[in-house]
This record gives sequence, C-alpha cells and structure tokens, in this order.
Amino acid sequence: MVHEWQSQVVKNCGRPAFGDKFVCSLRDTEVEKSTLKLEVQCFDKYSRNAVLGEVRVALRDLKASQSLVLCEELQKSTKDVVGEVLVSLKCLPISQRREVGLLKAKTAPPCSTANKNVHARIDVSCRRHKQKPQKSRPRAHAPLIVFNETFLFHMPEPSAWDCTVLVSTCEADSDPRHLIGQATLGNTRASDAADHWHLMRKSVQQPVAKRHPLLI
Repeated sequence: MVHEWQSQVVKNCGRPAFGDKFVCSLRDTEVEKSTLKLEVQCFDKYSRNAVLGEVRVALRDLKASQSLVLCEELQKSTKDVVGEVLVSLKCLPISQRREVGLLKAKTAPPCSTANKNVHARIDVSCRRHKQKPQKSRPRAHAPLIVFNETFLFHMPEPSAWDCTVLVSTCEADSDPRHLIGQATLGNTRASDAADHWHLMRKSVQQPVAKRHPLLI
C-alpha cells in the first residue's frame, strides 16, 4: 500500500456527500502498476467498521492529465495478500493454555526511506469473548521481520476449540495506526487455517508452525 487516507464521517445520511480531497505523487512506473481502491465503511466508534463495498480502478486505464469523475457501483469487498506470517500454535491442556508463537513475517518494504518500526498484536476470542490482546516488541520494518516471541492465553475446555486468533502487523510509531496486514487462525476459518488448528489439537504440548497470508 503506497498511500492511505480516511474521509470525514458523515452521520445519519443514506446518500452521503464527503467533499474530501487527497493528493499524492507517483512516478510513471508506479502509475502503471497501481490501483486506486475506494472502500465505503459504516462507522462504529465502539467496534470495527463494517465494510459496505468497494470500487477499484487501475490507474493505467485513466488519463491522469485530465480531471475525471467516476461513477461506479459498489462491489463486494475483497482482501489483498500483502505478505505472510509464520505462526506456531501449542496446546497446553494441563495448564489450560494455548501458546501462540510469532516467529517471522514477510512484508513489502516501507514506501518511504524513513526508519519505521513494526509491531504485531495478537487478539484471541472464544465464543465472542475477547481476551486481553498482547503486543510484540517493535522491530525494524524490513522485507523479513524476525519476532521470535511467544504469547500465552488462557483457554478453558471445552470452548477452547471454538477460538479465533487474529495476528495484526502495524507500524508502531504511526498516528493514526497504519495496519500492514492481518492473518486469522481458528477452527472455523479457511482450510489452511483450520488445518493448522487441527494439527495443534493432535500435537499436544508440541508447537506446530505454519505460514499464513497477511491480508488487508
């Protein structure tokens, strides 16, 4: 992601008009491979914003030297793969805990030349009950980030198998928080994430590591 902006919030309106303007500079080579993504969200200050839809336009298809007005229908929002994260899971039934090991992450290098740090946040929820999130130590933003940290979460039976683990990588010193990508693990997730969860159940007290895509 090269640039990211957020418009003002328009309240209580079925046909909102924003009037925001955003400016960025791109080289010709960047224009050829860049896509403009417009995402409309339903704002909720107490929880995560619900995504209503998106519009994507390849910049190479536009005449950048002219002022354009686009009118497109919102499409179902999709996620983009921006990297991958290597995570280990370990079941500790005697202590009723699950160990989440954050090993490595591969991401695109930062767009600017400024030195930036990255941290990861681990969120665990069991049957809609969220446990206190835990954060990694900051690491330098690089194509390969080595964390090598473990996090313990209390997961009493039998609800432990209905849990979801969310791994979020963010720029540590940006305001507002700049999300790099997220990976979701759990029994009810896509096949790869579910396979990892099943292997953890079979390998009691042994860590099982697997790579998962970082999405945004």
